[in-house]
Amino acid sequence: MYRTPVVPQGVTPPLGAYSPAISLDVGDTRLVFVSGQIPLDPNGVLVSDDIEDQTRFVFDQIAAVLAAAGGTLDDLVKVQIYLTDIGEYPAVSAIRNEYLAASRPVSTLIEAPTLVHPGCRIEIDAVAAVAADVSA
Repeated sequence: MYRTPVVPQGVTPPLGAYSPAISLDVGDTRLVFVSGQIPLDPNGVLVSDDIEDQTRFVFDQIAAVLAAAGGTLDDLVKVQIYLTDIGEYPAVSAIRNEYLAASRPVSTLIEAPTLVHPGCRIEIDAVAAVAADVSA
């Protein structure tokens, strides 16, 4: 097994000693473990107070991290969504279903009283299974 940090350009930098993702080659599959993504731009500024804007931004961040590892949202096999208000589930679910219509990963939704940065109303982490480049 080969473990590789995934650190794409243009996404929110980690707030601590962790990688945006870790890629792990297992046979002919590359498992990509994406750290929790939050709605902060690369300068650490909250992108919006709106839950729909925050949700779209986070899914776009996950897509960028996966692209850096050779994958797409269609490769997702698991997502965990953390919301500070479970009442926002319908809006988040509609966007989740839009972004993940093809992959239909297993999913967990958790209400958390607060997230790591003030104003963040959503955080999502994910796992993807990407076909490994066997020619490398």
